[in-house]
Amino acid sequence: MKRNTARCVAVSLVLFTAGTDAFAQASYPSQPIRFIVTTAPGGGLDSFSRLLARELTARAGQQVIVENRPGAGTTIGTAAVARAKPDGHTVLLNTSAFAISPAIYQKLPYDALRDFAPITLAASSPNLMVVHPSVPVTTVKDVIALAKARANRGDPILYASGGNGTNGHMAAALFVSMAQVRMTHVPYKSGSLAVIDLIAGQVPLMIDTLSSVMPHVTSARLRAIGVSSPRRAAAVPAVPTIAEAGVPGYESAQWYGLWVPAGAPQDIVAWLHRETTAILRSAGVTDRLGAEGLEVIASSPDEFAASIKSEIAKWTRVVKTLGISSM
Repeated sequence: MKRNTARCVAVSLVLFTAGTDAFAQASYPSQPIRFIVTTAPGGGLDSFSRLLARELTARAGQQVIVENRPGAGTTIGTAAVARAKPDGHTVLLNTSAFAISPAIYQKLPYDALRDFAPITLAASSPNLMVVHPSVPVTTVKDVIALAKARANRGDPILYASGGNGTNGHMAAALFVSMAQVRMTHVPYKSGSLAVIDLIAGQVPLMIDTLSSVMPHVTSARLRAIGVSSPRRAAAVPAVPTIAEAGVPGYESAQWYGLWVPAGAPQDIVAWLHRETTAILRSAGVTDRLGAEGLEVIASSPDEFAASIKSEIAKWTRVVKTLGISSM
């Protein structure tokens, strides 16, 4: 009798605990959701995040708040999410720098593969090489010729980026390597700050996401030189690819993804995936992002996890080949 009573108590506790967990997860979200955005306000990821936050707020029944945590090649915001409670109320929105940082930084306060649960690879955008209008170049071959001439005089061309290890840094470093030129990197605390100085003429050149720099190309404050994708971008069909215009085989892209801290309940990960991908695939959002040069991907969590592993391996090879460091 005592043994049966103990067994019944144990079963009741298991059922109670399971029921409590199911009830807690069913009530998700029970408070505002924080989108931790790893770049400064005004950039491409920030704009994308705010659009997604507005749409998700309407679906979640809770406010979705965008909180910018830029710096250190996007690792500051990423580390903050790694330390957050894994209850689904803190979501990381990062760029492809997420997969670059493990290659370029010797010590990170998190493990990119172990400390996060991927939600979706949301969208991808080609990069665009742009210059200040005062720079006497209009083509990729002009950039290469000017870079070689300046380097021979001991005055290499400067190129800006949103920080060491960011997509813009790596895209430009790859160009420098493949074009066999010498240029000097000027890292900023964020991509938007770099663009501000580029527009002001403080730095002459930058490779950044099409969505970030396209408004300034349209207003003639910057000049577009080439796109980084294998094919011309629909948003700027007159601008040749860097590959076709002088650097065969060159290709780089910027992508945006969402994660939550590792340990988040699987049904919450599934809810976030279902709702965010539904938003991304909706006609209005897809069209708006397409106008900004972004292609919707909306991958599954497993597909995103596999992609991250592949990207980390790729950039580890590139960093080793180019001898790039976080300093």
